[in-house]
Amino acid sequence: MKPHFHKVPVRSSNSFSIRHDNQSNPGIWHYHPELELHYVIRGEGLRFIGDNISNFTAGELILLGENLPHKWTAGEKKPGDGKDDAFEVIVIHFRPDCLGRDLLMLPESILIRKLFEKAGKGMLFGGESRTRLANLMYSALKAEGLDRLIVLLSMLKLMAESAGYEHIASAHAFSPSNESDILRLNKIHEYTLANYRKEISLEEIAALSHLSVTSFCRYFKLMTRKTYLDFLTEIRISHACRLLIEDKLATGVICYECGFHNLSNFFRHFKKVTGLTPLKYKQQYLFSKSAQLA
Repeated sequence: MKPHFHKVPVRSSNSFSIRHDNQSNPGIWHYHPELELHYVIRGEGLRFIGDNISNFTAGELILLGENLPHKWTAGEKKPGDGKDDAFEVIVIHFRPDCLGRDLLMLPESILIRKLFEKAGKGMLFGGESRTRLANLMYSALKAEGLDRLIVLLSMLKLMAESAGYEHIASAHAFSPSNESDILRLNKIHEYTLANYRKEISLEEIAALSHLSVTSFCRYFKLMTRKTYLDFLTEIRISHACRLLIEDKLATGVICYECGFHNLSNFFRHFKKVTGLTPLKYKQQYLFSKSAQLA
């Protein structure tokens, strides 16, 4: 979907912006020329970064490059589950040259330049790097004057030298959108999230977009670099992954909860998207969780 351009508010007296927010839903699909360091303190749901659709949970810490489109959306709250669907995040926005253009040209800054290049595909930090970055982000909330710059440099140094990250999206460019694209694609996006459990035909989603089926398929592929059916499947599988790790429903029930009509079809799509069977996915998650608690 085409993202919306977002102008990040930065006070003229500051070289970068930082905010600590509590919000019911993180917002719309958008992009901006600033890099973004995004730490989820509380909340869970789906995130859309570039061409990637994945689940997120509390503790996730991500660096996004310039103009990389993104959106976080709240997980579904089921009646009686007692979950609070509010988000609590710390978000830092900064331009690549926020500390001065000359800094990036210094020989000692080569790792920072490489960091900004790697951030173009999104960087998900884990382990000790994530813990240290989260602590520095809390420090940045209170820092003033030169201390603000010192904390930012410390975060850049830590990220630039860290090997404890994984990329999120593939690297491909996109064109800035116009208002009609924003409205149309956000409408498709929201409708799919609300109705992924039921059968959504191409005729139905094309009619919503006021396009013929052929025109819609061509349009959606041009905008997102994937077919609508692939997009719908990825959303269904992301929800299935969340239900699997919650471990409250049998796999057969999850299959139908997420819009698949038979187990063999569900298993085939699940392995295509994740590279694992549902059982292996659950076992891998439980193993990883027990290792973190050890």
